[in-house]
Amino acid sequence: MKTGVLAIFLILMLGGCASEDTGRIDDSPVDTSASAKVHTELAAIYYGKNRLSLALEELKYALKMDSGYAPAYSVRGLVYMALHEDGKAEEDFRRSLDIDPTDGGTRNNYGWFLCQRGREQEAMKQFNDALRNPLYATPEKAHLNIGQCLRRYGKNDEAEQALKTALYLQPGLNEALIDLAEINFARSDYRTANAYLLRLAKNGAELSASDLLLAIRIEQKLGDRNSEASYRLQLRKRYPDSRENQIIMSGGR
Repeated sequence: MKTGVLAIFLILMLGGCASEDTGRIDDSPVDTSASAKVHTELAAIYYGKNRLSLALEELKYALKMDSGYAPAYSVRGLVYMALHEDGKAEEDFRRSLDIDPTDGGTRNNYGWFLCQRGREQEAMKQFNDALRNPLYATPEKAHLNIGQCLRRYGKNDEAEQALKTALYLQPGLNEALIDLAEINFARSDYRTANAYLLRLAKNGAELSASDLLLAIRIEQKLGDRNSEASYRLQLRKRYPDSRENQIIMSGGR
């Protein structure tokens, strides 16, 4: 649990404790919206760690405190999406937007759900609606999702523009960097692909097995045997049982 969230959580839980100065019980009403927010934030943390049952428990408490708290429905939609309970997921995304139609975060989440379920046009509408809101705090996420969604449907040229926009808004956005590296590798533009990978390394990102396989293939094309050997070693040490390592060990390219 993050320190800041823990501090807020403890303050809320201690709302009815006796005051040291007066000895009286503070019987002021609980701020239900604040409590719902805390439980929703905890649920989002659990969701990020794939602890889905705990996330659902926190969301149950959040909605018990404030049944009209829109972000709780949005996060629960993501949890149900991960559980492949699509009907419940879509119901929650729509409920969240019924409560707050201007919430860019929910529209972005709902768009990602629609994209993953093969509903490209509906997804793009949700992403673009999120971006139309000038108060949407993280537009780079919507641009990233647009790019990744377009890639899913083979539209790499359009995807590249969206990913570059996301990267312009947040230069350290590692997901955009790896996607752009993959797009350029597919075009046989190996130097540009490598440049994006080098930016990823400069950010201190931990490369996944699939990232390392891409790096190995790029270095093979560029003829840099030393860098290729370095990436091979990383893949073998960090992901010895991965499919990607088996490909390299078997001589695949």
